Amino acid sequence: MCGIAGVVGLDPRSNKLAVGRMMRAMIHRGPDDEGYEEFSLHADAGGAVCGFGFRRLAILDLSPLGHQPMVNRETGDAIIFNGEIYNFASLRERLVALGHTFRSTGDTEVLLRALSEWGERVLNELDGMFALAFYHAATKRVLLARDQLGIKPLYVARVNGTCVFASEVRAVLSSGLVPTDLDAAGVAGFLAYGAPQDPLTVHRHVRSMQAGTYEWIAAPASDREPGQQATRYWRFPPAQPPADEPSCVNRIRTELAGSVRGQCISDVPLGVFLSGGIDSATMAALAISQSGPLMTFAVGYDVPGPGDETNAAAATAQHLGTRHYQTIVDDDWVILQLYEWLRAADRPSIDGLNTYIVSGAVKDRGVTVALSGLGADELFGGYPSFRRIPKLQRLLAACAWIPSRLRRAAASAIFAPLPAGKRAKAIDLVSSGTSAVELAALARRVQGDATMRRLGFDARRLGLTPQFLPPEACDAMDRYCPDSFRAVSEAETTLYMGNTLLRDSDTNSMAHSLEIRVPFLGQRLVNYVCSLPGSVRAPTHTQPKHLLRQATSDLLPGEVFSRPKSGFSLPFREWMNGPLRDQCEAAVDTLGSCPLFDTQAVRKLWGEYQSPTSNTHWSRPLSFVVLGSYLQQSARAAE
Repeated sequence: MCGIAGVVGLDPRSNKLAVGRMMRAMIHRGPDDEGYEEFSLHADAGGAVCGFGFRRLAILDLSPLGHQPMVNRETGDAIIFNGEIYNFASLRERLVALGHTFRSTGDTEVLLRALSEWGERVLNELDGMFALAFYHAATKRVLLARDQLGIKPLYVARVNGTCVFASEVRAVLSSGLVPTDLDAAGVAGFLAYGAPQDPLTVHRHVRSMQAGTYEWIAAPASDREPGQQATRYWRFPPAQPPADEPSCVNRIRTELAGSVRGQCISDVPLGVFLSGGIDSATMAALAISQSGPLMTFAVGYDVPGPGDETNAAAATAQHLGTRHYQTIVDDDWVILQLYEWLRAADRPSIDGLNTYIVSGAVKDRGVTVALSGLGADELFGGYPSFRRIPKLQRLLAACAWIPSRLRRAAASAIFAPLPAGKRAKAIDLVSSGTSAVELAALARRVQGDATMRRLGFDARRLGLTPQFLPPEACDAMDRYCPDSFRAVSEAETTLYMGNTLLRDSDTNSMAHSLEIRVPFLGQRLVNYVCSLPGSVRAPTHTQPKHLLRQATSDLLPGEVFSRPKSGFSLPFREWMNGPLRDQCEAAVDTLGSCPLFDTQAVRKLWGEYQSPTSNTHWSRPLSFVVLGSYLQQSARAAE
């Protein structure tokens, strides 16, 4: 896990200075080492160059042989790479058979030589998490690529014939080459969902490279932007014919064990995030079978409630025999952490404070790699949306002939008794389309259509879909899939997991120089599970995550499977009305002064959210606070 940065441009001196600034902005991503190299993109001396910069968090091959940028001295090819390739040993064997020799023992040299040998064709063979820049000396081009599900980030900006790319938005902006102008469409996506929606960011010139895509960049000319449209190399697999359940369960167990085995490879201490549920307990149980004694970590809030899982996690740890560490936090300490969390934000997001806290606790114990159970809900059907959306589809199909405006009017009357927030979401759902992808997106909305209109954001005028998504957001999925379960799984994986959970896991763990690995997203496992029809993944009258339960039934005590799903929850509403009130007010004032917003609308909505009689979910006012705080940070960084 590391931070990469680069510039493709015409001015070598400017490139080097810019990359240096970007590397300094990402020291937290790689405190162990740094490197910079320059490569020509033109046959003649004095032409365009690319500058590669790197910050290293040493995980595999801790020796200087793992230094980046790494150059293949035989070909002149070079790479900077953020992430891990878990099947690097099998790729290495194939390359050795072709005559390649290796100096290092890690995955970076394997990836470099694999790209030299096979080019972009090898990308879909990689099982791992990665964002990379590869310099191909023979053609004097640069390849940018991102892993299939977007576990690792890569942000790109093109300005005045120069291409700037990095692992973080703040690094791109720190280059001094990219304007910080806000993007109304990107801001709208954040407000609608609580996180920017790929490929947009809240900055007009900065784009997130989409998961599962690559792009070749050639020498720029002064009168045009470098690069071409990205090419998609991975999509969700097509459905396979139904198989018998025992065969599916055995295959899932095999692939999951293999994924954990590959992701336990580390030359530094490794631990597991452990809650009280099936997903993290499965990670811990399989990791123990691969690597022996293990450290597990849990965080809880000092006011016990339905969201506190520390006792359940401790019971699971005792059953598994792990060395378990538990951190109990109180208001004062969490509020201090919240300040640090907001300062560490690479982009605005209402999610991730819990990851920030547990990552700090894990790093304090000397651990550098942690396994997470993230991804199981999206693959196996752990969210309520997997049950609710098919029912809603059937209901809406019966009234699809009624114009949307009339459905909205009828829904407004029918749902009038509901609390304001639930009423707005119910109205939006009933008056929308009937595809599972559309409904899954709407179910994740933070701000509804009515609020977006009050704030002055019109989806059509901004070039967004009616759900406030970029048109290309769903390119990897089958938007018209007749299998509702598969459609919801692809939507949750791409939109909620991809834009919120994975991005926040990366940002908040790397703020502590910690690598999070997600074995449920091993590529072989994902490709297999996502090819199964919904009738196999969720047979009628079975519990959520049925196949995962069957595949892990012998690993865990029975009580793990009977616990209700919960999570680490914090009293944001009480804090925003109490000890955080002054900070929140200042953030909202900053938001109101932003030219994209109507000041009166922002203040009026904030007043409604803060009313003692309001039952608005805390995520809505928090989105105002988070965006306002981000704008404050951006303004200070620009000074």
